[in-house]
Amino acid sequence: MKLSLGPLQYYWPLANVQAFYAGIADTPVDIVYLGEAVCSRRHEVKLADWLEIAHMLRGAGKEVVLSTQVLLESGADVTGLHKIAANGEFHVEANDMGAVHCCAGKVPFVAGPHLNIYNGDTLRWVAGLGAARWVMPVEMKREDLATLHSERPEGLETEVFAFGRLPLAFSARCFTARHLNLPKDDCGFSCIAHPDGQVLRTRENEPFLVLNGIQTQSARVHSLLGDLPSLAQAGVDVVRLSPQSQHMPQIISLFDAVRRGTTSPRAAHAASLELLPDEPCNGYWHGRSGLEQVTEAFA
Repeated sequence: MKLSLGPLQYYWPLANVQAFYAGIADTPVDIVYLGEAVCSRRHEVKLADWLEIAHMLRGAGKEVVLSTQVLLESGADVTGLHKIAANGEFHVEANDMGAVHCCAGKVPFVAGPHLNIYNGDTLRWVAGLGAARWVMPVEMKREDLATLHSERPEGLETEVFAFGRLPLAFSARCFTARHLNLPKDDCGFSCIAHPDGQVLRTRENEPFLVLNGIQTQSARVHSLLGDLPSLAQAGVDVVRLSPQSQHMPQIISLFDAVRRGTTSPRAAHAASLELLPDEPCNGYWHGRSGLEQVTEAFA
């Protein structure tokens, strides 16, 4: 089972991004997804910068995939999509059907978690267009994955989002700007002040959601670290970890230790708790409410 690092969901300064991925080069992660998947107004890191980081990581032995935006809102976004699809060096993660159209029949691609693949017919259709790997929707339970695996085309890899705040929804409205009473087109790039998103709390002051520009995330950190044996048993080929601003190499090391069998899932889960920005959850994988934490099956 391989480890992947998903695309950066937050807006960080260029120097922070470069330093982060320089550190990732020395970790046991196998696959790294790069690119702006959330908001095209985030211009700290340009495509040329992402490609420079991609070459550095490939030199360190990593498989590199360029991710496309989930929500395209302008002609400039479409132009950027075509540039990524035609990069000629790296595979592409298609996060909307426009990206699938750009890649279909031309280059192998990864069908991202936002493509709504919930049944065997869709899975076979996407594979027929050239998908080499697909990422399971984050709210799918393991029993549903087993059903799809019974119909999975030969050679198609399965990847599961296994760590990070869950990407729940995208909107044409920027919630970070709205929170500051700013228009979206004059947002001041305010989400750069929140390297792990901005926590939205209930009236009881409990963390509920995270505002990340046009993206809404879970406040709790989805973690299948304790469930890795069940992912392997389900035939999952790749587990995806989503970047956070602190402790990412340590998180990767814990996942690596569990997959190699040098640390038990329960011990690794316990060690990870102090490395998270909020409480963990794994409910979706177990067919329960996403914010629940199920530990009964940890070995």
